[in-house]
Amino acid sequence: MALIKHEILVISELFLPTKGGTAIWFDEVYRRLGGKNIHIVTAKVAGSNTIDDVHPNSIYRVNLKRVWWLKPESLGMYLKLFVFSLGIAAKSKVKEIHAGRVLPEGLIALVVGKLLRKKIVIYAHGEEITTWRQAMKFRVMCFTYRHADVVIANSEFTRQELIQLDVNEKKIVQINPGVDIHRFTPHLDYSDLRKSINLSKEQSMVLSVGRLSRRKGFDQVIKALPALLESGLDVKYVLIGIGEDDQYLRTLAEEYGVIDRVCFLGHVEASDLPRWYNACDIFAMPNREIDGDTEGFGLVFLEAAACGNPSIAGLAGGTGSAVLDGKTGIRVDGESLERITEGLKQLLEDDLYREKLGRNAMNRAVTDFSWEAVAERTWSKVG
Repeated sequence: MALIKHEILVISELFLPTKGGTAIWFDEVYRRLGGKNIHIVTAKVAGSNTIDDVHPNSIYRVNLKRVWWLKPESLGMYLKLFVFSLGIAAKSKVKEIHAGRVLPEGLIALVVGKLLRKKIVIYAHGEEITTWRQAMKFRVMCFTYRHADVVIANSEFTRQELIQLDVNEKKIVQINPGVDIHRFTPHLDYSDLRKSINLSKEQSMVLSVGRLSRRKGFDQVIKALPALLESGLDVKYVLIGIGEDDQYLRTLAEEYGVIDRVCFLGHVEASDLPRWYNACDIFAMPNREIDGDTEGFGLVFLEAAACGNPSIAGLAGGTGSAVLDGKTGIRVDGESLERITEGLKQLLEDDLYREKLGRNAMNRAVTDFSWEAVAERTWSKVG
């Protein structure tokens, strides 16, 4: 599926085998957009050889380590990234430079692009716009976005945030990330997984996947459990992920008397993740904004959807592009424990409604969010 024939330089510190939605996004899209004509400059990390040796694109690794005696400490690593990117761009005669983030990659792409008169494309993820408020950093971010030729917004929320930064609306294209519909698919066997957490066929399971941070709203799901149990719902809550809120969530489960109903799995095998989505009845991440930190989109909603599950999502950030309220899931105020409890209760009690939303979610994931569809959309709007 090589769609682009000319040379492209992609600058992204985040790329496989580094974990995370952004790294997966760039790998999945650019491997479909072209072959060795796409040059990816990224960070050298452990295990990268196993990716680079078989990857269809040309991968270049830069050792990006902070130097303690420099101020700022990151100055040296980003100067190295700039010099390396400039050399690749000049040698390979690229026509476009794509940056995975606005800073530092976008600024590097901007300078290289202006020096060599190349088209500059920068990805916007949302969280950086709402959280980067240090005066100088904010000004550089705005400057970089405004001087790009194209800015890719990952959601309608991010698009609106860019417009508020006075980025020319005509430069902004909305391209949502996607999901591997061949890996995340329904009808996978999960009986051993439910057995491993002592969950019977009659019991319901709510699943959350993601970094254990406060804005994800996992604490609100734990707080909702007593009311769900009191209403007669026999439910367990399974959390997959690690993060700074791990101990807080465990303590919260103890305080609310539901520690026996919450399973903290930490990391799981990559091969098992789609099966955990299959094992659950609903997916929950009732996110909220905390000090400007919010969810720019939410790839996990697409993973759940591709497996045939409806989701409970918050109203904050860009989750409205990932979850359609009343069609593929329910969006609720992530600050309201009452609304979250009502949403969970509705989906757990109403089998027909839950199954309908799950089917809608799966059909939308397959039609609109396969990586093939995302790559074609990227090519049509940017290439």
